[in-house]
Amino acid sequence: MLRALILKRSHPSSLHHHHLLLKPLTSSTSATTSATTSRRPFCTTTPTPTPTPIASSTTSELRKYLGYTALVLFCGVATYYSFPFPENAKHKKAQFFRYAPLPDDLHTVSNWSGTHEVQTRVFHQPENLQQLENVVKEAHKAKTRIRPVGSGLSPNGIGLSRAGMVNLALMDKVLEVDKGKKTVRVEAGIRVQQLVDGIKDSGLTLQNFASIREQQIGGIVQVGAHGTGARLPPIDEQVISMKLVTPAKGTIEVSKEKDPELFYLARCGLGALGVVAEVTIQCVERQELVEHTTVSNVKEIKKNHKKLLSENKHVKYLHIPYTDTVVVVTCNPVSKWRGPPKFTPKYSSDEAIQHVRDLYKESLQKYRKITTESPESNEPDINELSFTELRDKLLAMDPLNKDYVIKINQAEAEFWRKSEGYRVGWSDEILGFDCGGQQWVSETCFPAGTLAKPSMKDLEFIEDLKQLIEKQDIPAPAPIEQRWTARSKSPMSPASSSGEDDIFSWVGIIMYLPTMDARQRKEITEEFFHYRHLTQSRLWDRYSAYEHWAKIEVNKLH
Repeated sequence: MLRALILKRSHPSSLHHHHLLLKPLTSSTSATTSATTSRRPFCTTTPTPTPTPIASSTTSELRKYLGYTALVLFCGVATYYSFPFPENAKHKKAQFFRYAPLPDDLHTVSNWSGTHEVQTRVFHQPENLQQLENVVKEAHKAKTRIRPVGSGLSPNGIGLSRAGMVNLALMDKVLEVDKGKKTVRVEAGIRVQQLVDGIKDSGLTLQNFASIREQQIGGIVQVGAHGTGARLPPIDEQVISMKLVTPAKGTIEVSKEKDPELFYLARCGLGALGVVAEVTIQCVERQELVEHTTVSNVKEIKKNHKKLLSENKHVKYLHIPYTDTVVVVTCNPVSKWRGPPKFTPKYSSDEAIQHVRDLYKESLQKYRKITTESPESNEPDINELSFTELRDKLLAMDPLNKDYVIKINQAEAEFWRKSEGYRVGWSDEILGFDCGGQQWVSETCFPAGTLAKPSMKDLEFIEDLKQLIEKQDIPAPAPIEQRWTARSKSPMSPASSSGEDDIFSWVGIIMYLPTMDARQRKEITEEFFHYRHLTQSRLWDRYSAYEHWAKIEVNKLH
């Protein structure tokens, strides 16, 4: 019965069909009644009319429906007490018909954060170019849609489609390395880390990296992903040429020399102009970097901002909401003459994180009502957890309590203060960033002047954002990550510009999903979209900001 009600509400047209079926039945009944009324007994006397028992009929109907209502209530109460929720499921959201088996040919595909999921019967994984060409050709012939999907790392699941998907994970080879020109040609399904490992023996690496290394090259290029460094452009600018498999023109190769307009459009094209099968990338010599982490504040950052942007190859700021703390991370090549810096940290790694462990123990006692004499047996050894893992576990206890989130943010600020220092390593090791667990992210890109003359709009944006957070009592966790790039010549890039010296700032806001509790994840999701909506309505137009393609949320996955 519940299912029938849901179907009726979901499909107003079905109600219309029910009325159509009822009309003939009503007409037939009326006709029968008329015919019956017209038959009179062959008698000359007129019978005394019997009063119609209207009140009696109404009372009978009322009793009948009251009985039905009582029966339903009784069944509900009996079911509730017969099958009670276990204590650990009190926050779980009931999901009807989840037990129904799925067809064998139905593929369930979700993104890494578990925020988007689709089911499809069409999921191709070609192993070579010919197979990919056949997939695109057959889809074109059948007039069906197909969408390229990469590693599923985009928080918005932009590549997911019920209509059909093609994934190039099995097309992951390094095809050619040219040491002289410092270029590499690869299949588009190769992951960033695979590519870096595949060319390091040739003394080459990529010019820049995003925070993580698991993206497929085709995906990281097509969404206009980026690293950080005001002199370094987004990753699509590293592409020299591409091989596209298109529905109408077959396999074509695009480059700046052959067709610059098409090349720039296709470079950051979201797969809309064809499936990227191969990519040729301009690399750089592999080099060691020195990472320097310091903790500053807004006043000091304003004084040194231009210098930080111009004098460092890579730079990013980590802003901590509800504090004045700004973590500054710079990365530069190791000096050939001086070598790596000699530095002795004030605190060991254990000392830097100990106050976070103490906060975790304190929070456990408060939120789970346990004592040190009777700890939960399934609790992990907190001494084995990294800072981001501890932060996830702390947030899981009360993720939307603003005052509690502020305490965690303050603990994070202290952690970074005790973690100041240097780190030396290869660029693919140093430029990565532990982003934490599953999360919602919104990242925007906006112009910030030129390298010679920064507009300071980037710092104004952060000030307005932090004021908005505090005014609206948003339980915003840390960090608000801010990075910079040079411009891109790709028209679809959020950092697209015709000005050679233009620089752009990228700002990401975040809310973590540290639990698998369905109701809690739903509440965090709703709060995050409220947070995002406020930034969009109050800040984006004012700063000419565009959202990162991999972070844009669409209303419906087709």
